Amino acid sequence: MSAPTSASAVDGSDHNPLGLSVELGLDRPIRLDCGVEMPSVNVAYQTYGRLNTDKSNAILICHALTGDHYVADPHPLTGKPGWWIDLVGPGKLLDTDRYFLICSNVLGGCMGTTGPKDINPATGQPWGQGFPVITIGDMVQVQARLLDHLGIDQLFCAIGGSMGGMQVLEWCASYPDRVFSAVPIATAARHSAQNIAFHEVGRQAIIADPDWKNGEYLLHDTRPQRGLAVARMAAHITYLSETALHRKFGRNLQGDRDAFSYGFGADFQVESYLRHQGSTFVDRFDANSYLYITRAMDYFDLAAEHDGVLANAFRGTKTRFCVASFSSDWLFPTPESRAVVHALNAVAANVSFVEIQSDKGHDAFLLDEPEFHATLGGFIEGAARHRGLPARVGGS
Repeated sequence: MSAPTSASAVDGSDHNPLGLSVELGLDRPIRLDCGVEMPSVNVAYQTYGRLNTDKSNAILICHALTGDHYVADPHPLTGKPGWWIDLVGPGKLLDTDRYFLICSNVLGGCMGTTGPKDINPATGQPWGQGFPVITIGDMVQVQARLLDHLGIDQLFCAIGGSMGGMQVLEWCASYPDRVFSAVPIATAARHSAQNIAFHEVGRQAIIADPDWKNGEYLLHDTRPQRGLAVARMAAHITYLSETALHRKFGRNLQGDRDAFSYGFGADFQVESYLRHQGSTFVDRFDANSYLYITRAMDYFDLAAEHDGVLANAFRGTKTRFCVASFSSDWLFPTPESRAVVHALNAVAANVSFVEIQSDKGHDAFLLDEPEFHATLGGFIEGAARHRGLPARVGGS
């Protein structure tokens, strides 16, 4: 059952900064795309704001690969601010005085939702590699069950970037009548060969770590920290642009040295930065979860699920779409977003598209990008008017 709530500094409503939890599937098993039926799934989630009387103001925020449901709360393990704290809060773009925001840790995750590190009830031991392989569709199915639990028939908006954007697209394809508006950001309708390749490098780094123990490391009281750190380092490079890396680090040496060491320590600032990213990541993420979630992204191909025609995924949709990309994002480049827009145009969907000029790379959707925020704000405000929600205080 849901955890008790307490007052929040984020929005002043009933809110538990440590998150909520519910066990789903007890009435009806959750059948995964791989064919496995899970008799129950625990879902960790967070809410901000209050649901209005007719339950028409709910926004589902879908998190990215290494994200979680702590959108606007300090992370309980790292103490760092929520990953979208700039957008979520009273009077902010995702206004907690107007909307009821929901974000859940995805299936297969490691922050409270059932995943490989949790106990398999059939064995009494951690799932490890016995956990069933999951898909983006499975993640969305669990989110839909969560909305059923909350009594929400239709979302005002589904929004997310990167893997979160994949979930938004899956929502619109699998549950079209439950999404009034959608904002897929810096994402694609299928994972490219290049992205699968980067994921495979990360997975092999984890598997090659002697402490991985064929995925049973929890039983051996070990953790493949070195492999997971390398996986994070490789992935983090893809989240940035060459321009951003050069601006931040260039070829600058570490501050404590003025010449090469002629060794393999971290001579350059960028090396130290990546090592820091890797070492801090292992403190908050589970290695097996990384394997499972990256695999789910690799399997995502919305067109393949609809007879090879992406437009078929959206045929008959009444959802209002705003698709956004970033000019320097080479992980999910603009042509991927345009392919989604073309598919939506082919079925006469209500869609707007913007490519934000930014040199910050893929992670730009998490950063301070005024043009992106202005575009997003305009779309949400317009959708709110069409939804019949009260006008923003002080707005037109």
